[in-house]
Amino acid sequence: MAVAKIIELNSSSKTSVEEAVRTGLKKASETVKNIQGAWLNETKVVTDPDGNITEWRVNMRITFVVE
Repeated sequence: MAVAKIIELNSSSKTSVEEAVRTGLKKASETVKNIQGAWLNETKVVTDPDGNITEWRVNMRITFVVE
């Protein structure tokens, strides 16, 4: 029987949501093994005074199998 654990983290990117997710997963994989997937809980943007997007931020839950 497998046991899974979920951790929550935030990540950001200047270019896209996808890049923010990739950055978060890559960083998490440095210390967490057996990552199985992720859920995006929240997506946020930071804007300049003119309304242009300057940064994408995601909050996600990462699932991994406990050995």
